[in-house]
Amino acid sequence: MIPAIISGVVCLIVGIVIGILIRVQAFKNAEATIKNAEERSIQIENAAIKDAENKKREAILAAQEEIQRERADLEAEIKERRGDLQKQERRLQQKEDNLDRKTDAIEKKEEKLQAKLAAVDKAREEVKALKKSEMDLLERLSVLTAEEAKAYLISQLADEVTHEEAVKLKEIQAKYKEEAETYAREQIALAIQRCAADHVAETTVSVVPLPNDEMKGRIIGREGRNIRTLETLTGAELIIDDTPEAITVSCFDPVRREITRIALERLITDGRIHPARIEEMVEKAKREVEATIKSEGERAVLETNVHGLHPELVKLLGRLHYRTSYGQNVLSHSIEVSHLAGLLAAEIGADVTMAKRAGLLHDLGKSVDHEIEGSHVQIGVDLARRYKENEEVVHAIAAHHNDIEPQTIVACLVQAADAISAARPGARRENVENYIKRLEKLEEISSSFKGVEKAYAIQAGREIRIMVKPDEVDEDRMVLLAREIAKKIEEEMEYPGQIKVNLIRETKAVDYAK
Repeated sequence: MIPAIISGVVCLIVGIVIGILIRVQAFKNAEATIKNAEERSIQIENAAIKDAENKKREAILAAQEEIQRERADLEAEIKERRGDLQKQERRLQQKEDNLDRKTDAIEKKEEKLQAKLAAVDKAREEVKALKKSEMDLLERLSVLTAEEAKAYLISQLADEVTHEEAVKLKEIQAKYKEEAETYAREQIALAIQRCAADHVAETTVSVVPLPNDEMKGRIIGREGRNIRTLETLTGAELIIDDTPEAITVSCFDPVRREITRIALERLITDGRIHPARIEEMVEKAKREVEATIKSEGERAVLETNVHGLHPELVKLLGRLHYRTSYGQNVLSHSIEVSHLAGLLAAEIGADVTMAKRAGLLHDLGKSVDHEIEGSHVQIGVDLARRYKENEEVVHAIAAHHNDIEPQTIVACLVQAADAISAARPGARRENVENYIKRLEKLEEISSSFKGVEKAYAIQAGREIRIMVKPDEVDEDRMVLLAREIAKKIEEEMEYPGQIKVNLIRETKAVDYAK
């Protein structure tokens, strides 16, 4: 029993000793680990401090370099500005010197002027003194005072003038006696022609004056965009040549030419010339021409004293202001026919009011004959009936060119008045009418093709400018369409030289920022 207890105690003691040794070894290991960690931390700290110092030195060096660069830039800028200031100072000094020289020159001129004025005053006084001495001398020599001498000279002059007046009067009487017969014939001719209203021979060009030649460049625009826009919108051609301070607007259609002229004059006055402004001014010009058409119709009605016309008929009459027939203005011609028909009716005791009404409306169809198929006679008849015009007037319109046999006195009077107005010397020119008809035919042929939006004949018919619809005619189709139009022109028209078929395809998108 005891040996077992001893062995157990011994084992216990041995275990305690082993445990103590183990703990001592572990403590030593821990101390070594802590020491290594401390040494490692010191190394890391030293490395960090060293790295921080290196970065600090680099940052300081970079900052110093940046400061040096900025200082150099600032010095260069200061040097440049100092140079500019010196240049400005030199220019100002030169200007001051010039002003001083000019001031000195002006002062010298003033001194010379004062000297001249003094000399003039002195000479004037000398002249007065000399004149007085001469008058005194003349009075002493002639034994007459100045007033007596004046009276004597006037009486002598009156006698001479009376004699010359009598001689001249005899010459004038003899001259007028010789010319009396010719003068009387001229006065009678003028009296006979009292109903022949003034007619302006419509030409195909208008001249727009410019404030200066610089305006030509602004109208042309960059790469010709302004002039191209204006020609496209109006269908007229702008001729910019060497003529100083002037642009020529060329177009056979007087309405388009007038719209172009008004728009161009407004653009020149406004000064803002660009495609959007051009489009706006063209629209305003169109509205102004429409207002002119209305006012011209009302003027014709008032001038001829024809009342009760439908407002649409008045507008159609106004459109005749821009229509010519063989170079004769159709509205002026219609007014003249109205007056002549009224005078003829009064002479034979017919209805003057009805004759004047029919005479005024006889060429009504010409206002829209380029828009509606048929002769102007048939178009006029249809328009008059549409607006409930008197049947006697309708019959006179239908018969004024013998399309039907005239059945009334008014119809015969309108026929006669129309012939008198058209046949008087200088009333019409056949060449201009044929030229305009050829250009209208050219536009009509070009507009007949599918996809064509607008067609304008320009350059006296040597070119036809055609705007196509971009959604219907693509780039490839344009080549074929140009050839088709050219072939149809060759087949249906006769013309000198050649005609350029110019197709234009343009797309435009518009939106508004709100």
